[in-house]
Amino acid sequence: MPPFTPRTAFPTLDSLPRSYYLGHHAAGLSRMRSMLSQIDLVIECRDYRIPLTSRNPMFENALVGKERVVVYTKHDLGMGSKSTPEDETRHTLLTTLHKPSPVLFTHHKSSSSIRTLLQHIRTTAARSQNLTGSHLMVVGMPNVGKSSLLNALRQVSLNKGKAAYTGAQPGVTRKIGTGVKIIDAEEETGAGSVSLLDTPGVFIPYVPDASAMLKLALCGSVKDNVIPPFTLADYLLFHLNLQSPGLYSDYSEPTNDVMALLDATARKTGRLMKGGEPDWESTAMWMVQRWRNGHLGRFCLDEVTEASLQSYSDGIEEAPRSVSQMRKAGKEVLRARSKAKRSAAVGG
Repeated sequence: MPPFTPRTAFPTLDSLPRSYYLGHHAAGLSRMRSMLSQIDLVIECRDYRIPLTSRNPMFENALVGKERVVVYTKHDLGMGSKSTPEDETRHTLLTTLHKPSPVLFTHHKSSSSIRTLLQHIRTTAARSQNLTGSHLMVVGMPNVGKSSLLNALRQVSLNKGKAAYTGAQPGVTRKIGTGVKIIDAEEETGAGSVSLLDTPGVFIPYVPDASAMLKLALCGSVKDNVIPPFTLADYLLFHLNLQSPGLYSDYSEPTNDVMALLDATARKTGRLMKGGEPDWESTAMWMVQRWRNGHLGRFCLDEVTEASLQSYSDGIEEAPRSVSQMRKAGKEVLRARSKAKRSAAVGG
């Protein structure tokens, strides 16, 4: 039997949805702008598994001028049990990318990483010297872990339970609530209390890159009914094979055929319908959830190298930042695609 060779590229899917910009996203962003004068620090959350793709350029436009700290959440899901030289290089490159804004890497179950963020917050609060205490705002794409971060800050600092609802699907937080206290006032030092505003995740109006949409969907930034489960499972298989086919060896031999993997997995895990037929759709989503929870490999989907960061930086300069600009860019792409199809039809 010849050695297994993984795919080096995922097929382009022109029919893939490229938007998940909902009404409460627009309302949330507008509300953030209106409250900005009351905010001392913006905590921008990005998913460590997709550190470049989970950037929303609209935040940079809407929250310009405010002190910011970039927090890469779900750090534990983007790396193995031990730090590697590749992880260290990624950390260094991302930290350099955001200068002069500080960069922190967290996951909500790591009290040490949460304490590091709390110390940064205390330092910022001490500089503000606000008599009513300091007010912070946490922002980010849908389902990057903003509410989980708020709860972790509150638990580590105050030893109190959850103040924000969380869930596996995006859209649990749909509006900006009242500030939640995460640090008590200190009588000895005179430092005021610190409260944090949780905000709804805000998607971008149009995603020009199909692979970016797939990454966002695989990480749970869009609801699971937006992208077909077989497509998500196939994209996951593509990345699993690039890492190591051994990640799914409990269920199947190495393969590039997602249906073969789903068939074998369904039979191994008992996900069968009447008559003993495999339930491929539920198996596809089961595998996706297994990866999201760190049980089917822990790795980043974005490549973070000096070359990829240069391309990313170039893209930032050219990328539209407002809703109207993004929608216009999306229409232009659709027109070009339609024109190419008509030309191909005429040529055929």
